[in-house]
Amino acid sequence: MGRSLNRVLVKMKSSESPYIYYTKKNKMNTPDRLELKKYDPVIRKHVVFKETK
Repeated sequence: MGRSLNRVLVKMKSSESPYIYYTKKNKMNTPDRLELKKYDPVIRKHVVFKETK
């Protein structure tokens, strides 16, 4: 069983604090940058996280 080359690790940065977390995405299905609303433990609320390089 090999690892899929389409699924890559991406860095997500909070729009309101320096908090960063990592997630995986499938480049075939989502070639654009991700924008997800997730919980930010630094400011203790849900904010938009954007994919960075």
